[in-house]
Amino acid sequence: MTSLSIDGTRTSGSDVRAQNVTACLALANVVRSSLGPVGLDKMLVTEIGDVTVTNDGATILNLLEVTHPAAKVLVDLARQQDEEVGDGTTTVVLLAAELLRRGNDLVKTGVHPTSIIAGYKMAMKEACKYIRDDLSVPVERLGRDCLRNAARTALSSKVLGGEMADAFSNMAVDAVLATKSKRENAFGSGYTYPIKSINVLKCHGKSMRESALLSGYGINATRASRAMPEHVSNAKIACMDVDLRRAKLQMGVQMLVNNPNELNRMQERELDITRDRVQMVLKAGANVILTTKGIDDMALKYISDAGALAIRRVPKADLKRVAKATGATVVVSFADLSGEESFDAGLLGQAAEVTEEHIADTAYTFIRGCKAVKAATVLLRGPSEYMLDEMERSLHDALSIVKRTLESNAVVSGGGAVETGVSVFVENFATALGSREQLAVAEFAEALLVIPKTLAVNAALDATELLASLRTAHYVSQECVDEASALALLERLGGGAAVRREDLRHYGLDLSTVSISGGSRGRLRNNFAAGVLEPAVSKIKSIQLATEAAITILRIDDSIKITEATMPEEPES
Repeated sequence: MTSLSIDGTRTSGSDVRAQNVTACLALANVVRSSLGPVGLDKMLVTEIGDVTVTNDGATILNLLEVTHPAAKVLVDLARQQDEEVGDGTTTVVLLAAELLRRGNDLVKTGVHPTSIIAGYKMAMKEACKYIRDDLSVPVERLGRDCLRNAARTALSSKVLGGEMADAFSNMAVDAVLATKSKRENAFGSGYTYPIKSINVLKCHGKSMRESALLSGYGINATRASRAMPEHVSNAKIACMDVDLRRAKLQMGVQMLVNNPNELNRMQERELDITRDRVQMVLKAGANVILTTKGIDDMALKYISDAGALAIRRVPKADLKRVAKATGATVVVSFADLSGEESFDAGLLGQAAEVTEEHIADTAYTFIRGCKAVKAATVLLRGPSEYMLDEMERSLHDALSIVKRTLESNAVVSGGGAVETGVSVFVENFATALGSREQLAVAEFAEALLVIPKTLAVNAALDATELLASLRTAHYVSQECVDEASALALLERLGGGAAVRREDLRHYGLDLSTVSISGGSRGRLRNNFAAGVLEPAVSKIKSIQLATEAAITILRIDDSIKITEATMPEEPES
C-alpha cells in the first residue's frame, strides 16, 4: 500500500486481489448454509428493529450493509439473477466466489490473470453448450407435471416446502397459466406470461393451508364512500395519478386581493376546477375511478351521484398493473398540448366487473375480466407478518421459475446433477487443450463442484463419498470409463434393477432421504425421474453471470481510495 500525492491510498498487485477475494468469500460464507432443501434461515435486524427471517439469497444480500466495492459486485450479481430468473441467487454467489478463490490461487502460482480470464470464458462457453445440447429436456413432452415439479423444486428450500409444496406448486402453475397472452414483435410471435399481473395479497390469520388463488386483480383498497356501489359491471376504468381535491395555490405562490368579492370568486374557482375535472372524467364514460392521491368530499358527491365507484390512495405499482391489464393509460395531468384541460375516452381501460369483497376482517377490490392482459390474485394466509413476508418471497420464486420454464421450453435435473455433469465435461475438455488456458479450464471444472458439495454438507451428509460416487456416475454417462467399470457402477446404483447409461446424466443427490434416526443418510438417484427439475435457463444464467463477475474482479490489479474531504473548522470569533 502506497500513499499518493493526492490525499488517498493506493493498493496494487497481489494485495488488492487478495483483499477482493477475501471480501467476496466472506460474503459467500454468509449465504452458504442457506443453500438447498435443508438449508438454514437467517435473521436480519435493521437499525430500527425491523426483523426479517429468510433463506432467500437475494433478500439476505440486499439487507446487508456491504461496504467493500468487490463484495458489492456479488450483491449486484444476486440482484440481477433474481430479476432475470427469480431463483438461484445463492448458487450464483457461491459459484462466483469459488471461481475467484481458484483464480487467485492460480495467480499465486505464476499464471497471468489474462490467461485465467481466457480460460474461464472458454470453459463457460463449453459448459453452456453442453447444458443446451445434452442435459436439457424439452418441456413439450413433459406437460403440466414438468411445471409443477419445477415449482416444487423451487419451493423445497423455502417455508412453503414440505407438505405445503404440492398445494403451492399447483397454485403457482395455475396463476402463471392464467396470465398467458399472445406476443408478437419483430423477433416473432409466441406467448408471454407477465407475472406482474399476479398480485399477492397478504391477510393475517388462519394457516398457510387457507391460502387460495382468486380470479381477477386484487387491490388492498376500498371504495372512498359507502354511498358508492360495491359492484360495477362493464367497467370503464380511469387510472389517474392526479389529486381530485380542491385546487390550491402552490407553495410560495401569493396573491394580493384588494376586494373581498374577488377572494370569494377565487375560492369558488378553486372548487370549480375540481368539479370540472370530475365531470370530464365522468362524461368520458368512466364508471370506476382509481387515483393514487386524494379525493375530497365535494368530488365524492359528484361521483356517487353519477353511480360511479372511486378508490383513492391506490399504490402506484398497483395502478400501473391495473392500467396494463385493462388497457388504460395512467393520467398524470389533465392539460393537453394547447394548455387546455381535457380527458379522452380512449384513456379508459375496460373490465367485465369491479367488485368489493370482504375476506376475514379486510375489504379488497377485485377487477375481473381485464381486456388487455389476464390477471390473477394469490391470497396468502399466515400466523404472523414475518411468515407472510417469507411466503410472498417464496411464492415469487416459484412463479418466476414457472414463467422461465414456459418461456425457455427446457428443463434440467436438479440436486447437483447439472453442476457435476458439466464439471466432468469441462474437465475432459481441459485435458484436450494444449494451450496455457488449460489450468484455468480445469479449475473452472473443479469450482462447479462447490454446489453439490455444499448441498451435501448442509444436509449433514458425507460430501466426499457422495461427490466421488456422483462424479463416477457422470463419467460413465459420458463414456469416460471402460465397460467393466460402467457395468459395476450401474449395478450398484440400480440396487439390482436395470439402470441405463444415458440416464446417469440425470443423477444427482437425493436430499429427501436424510434421517436423524439412523436411516438412510443420502444417496444418488435419477432426479429427472424423481421430479427434481429446474429451468435450463437458470443454470445457464448462473454460470454466465458468475463467470462474468469473477472475471470483472480478477481484472482488478489496482485500487485507489480517495480520503473523504473534511471541511476546515471555522475560527472562533
